[in-house]
Amino acid sequence: MSQQMPERIPGGGVDLSHLAARAQSGAGAGAGVAAPTEVAGSGGQTIDVPSLVVDVTDESFEQVAQLSAAVPVVVDLWAEWCQPCKTLGPVLEKVTRELEGRVLLAKVDVDANPGLAQAFQAQSIPTVVALVGGRPVPLFQGAMPEAQVREVFAQLLQLAAQHGVSGRVNAPEDEAAEGSETPAAPEEPRIPPAHLAAVEAAERGDYAAAVAEWEAVLAKAPADAEARAALVQMKLLQRLEGRTADEIRAAAAADAKDVEAQLRVADLDISGGHVEDAFLRLLDLFAESGDEDRAVIRERLLELFEVVGVADPRVVAARGRLANLLY
Repeated sequence: MSQQMPERIPGGGVDLSHLAARAQSGAGAGAGVAAPTEVAGSGGQTIDVPSLVVDVTDESFEQVAQLSAAVPVVVDLWAEWCQPCKTLGPVLEKVTRELEGRVLLAKVDVDANPGLAQAFQAQSIPTVVALVGGRPVPLFQGAMPEAQVREVFAQLLQLAAQHGVSGRVNAPEDEAAEGSETPAAPEEPRIPPAHLAAVEAAERGDYAAAVAEWEAVLAKAPADAEARAALVQMKLLQRLEGRTADEIRAAAAADAKDVEAQLRVADLDISGGHVEDAFLRLLDLFAESGDEDRAVIRERLLELFEVVGVADPRVVAARGRLANLLY
């Protein structure tokens, strides 16, 4: 189940091949803004768009990517079940709109668009990448405080200007804001006080502290479903921390019976949106394992079911097969 970085995303036209080199070199989140290899400048071009924040799919991405010849296109790879995504998303949208057309935000649901998740080699989500002149510029992974997001966007704009990408996109929301004396500020996400310490730990990338904080929340409120969902997500990110995708996949390929290696690659697949691959791997391993290993695999499966969402059809199917294997 080795995964290769394609040279083009579905639909063609955007060359992502140098992201593979980045992954092989072990470059991780927070590496900063890296210069693209080729950029076609657009000067001060202005392009009309429906919105400064757009949802894109495997099929529609090429059209949005073409706008990166005029402005940087920031790509937010997220999923509905991802707690840090829910924290970061509103921040990205707020900063994008404040820049008044100098940046376009493209949001990609990795569960619905596995082609893009694979093309951008999203080891975990949220993953944020930019396109400048059609070339990908890795930005960061995980939730990030608003002040740091602003700093990253500022660096991105400087980089884009250096390569002749300094245009603007014009959206109806911009015009509405110009005609209003008191434009409505984007609503900040409301975080329950009991969750604040855990969310802050996740935002700064301290997954161990986030796990401890969410466990403390659940100790006081065992029925807190949001806290439980966030806890399993933080545990997954903590298990992947400090490892590259190549290392994880190489270890799993080297020994198909190494339970810990197979568990780690299943974590990686879930984080990258390859849900069916993760479940199939662990269910096949469960079927071939002894009782002691089965207990470990079952526990991880149940945790990953919660990460994805217990009502998800893929979880329902996997849970059914697990029940058949058990009984």
